[in-house]
Amino acid sequence: MASNIEWELYRSFLAVMREGSLSGAARTLGVAQPTVGRHIAALESALGLALFTRSQTGFLPTEAARALQPHAQAMESMAASLERTAASYGDGVRGVVRVTASEVIGIEVLPPVLADLRARYPDLAIELVLSNQVQDLLQREADVAVRMARPTQEQLVARRVGAVALGLHAHASYLARRGVPASLDELSGHDLIGYDRPSSYVREALKRWPQFGRTALRCDSDVAQLALIRAGAGIGICQVALARRTPGLVRLLPEAFGPLLETWLTMHEDQRDSPRCRVVFDALAAALEAHVAQGA
Repeated sequence: MASNIEWELYRSFLAVMREGSLSGAARTLGVAQPTVGRHIAALESALGLALFTRSQTGFLPTEAARALQPHAQAMESMAASLERTAASYGDGVRGVVRVTASEVIGIEVLPPVLADLRARYPDLAIELVLSNQVQDLLQREADVAVRMARPTQEQLVARRVGAVALGLHAHASYLARRGVPASLDELSGHDLIGYDRPSSYVREALKRWPQFGRTALRCDSDVAQLALIRAGAGIGICQVALARRTPGLVRLLPEAFGPLLETWLTMHEDQRDSPRCRVVFDALAAALEAHVAQGA
């Protein structure tokens, strides 16, 4: 196997893995299709492995390609981190900060904060990654992360911003049609909004509140669930602070149902002295603390 394989070969490899074809990978990378083809051939030759089988439906990854993919993704994350770090040097707050957060926090809470940061620091660029999957800060998949669980890695700077209150909510229009449940047991006669494929956290919650095991509307997107609640489609769980911002939403059975979601802000300890990461970290911390207080 050859050593010192160029990064661009792995970049083309990842693009083909994601797109399933040379043409799709070429469009993603902004290069010519023959270039991607040459990169794949060169990588296969350098590794001494067949990475794809060609078929009428596209390029199918081999077992070797699937084994290599996470390592190439780690290289991709590190390359992106190097580019962000290099772009940040100079006077003042400048460069790129990659922020990751859950869908709900990223859509409902962070936009005004990020807009204010851009207004105050015009040389600061922000990449916002919305995912309920935990991005790996140690692999530099992001610079700053909002997490709804206590981080465990020792190499991270972590700040607890509080506990987000969750509650049962429905729109007044739904309650006018179907009535207000007087207990958790009465939820069985209502249209409940829940998950299609619940996470481990949700499965544990269902053990405590089995009434939510039967749902009429199922979606794994928290943002979509919030939209359904706001539209009067049924009863669902959402953050109390967000419900208070929406006219017509009514909290139900607060004494019987009111779990708290621990919220943390984290970044890699190497970024502690980075001006660009520091201002973003501090701004997000202040905004999240205010958000938590609104739901108290």
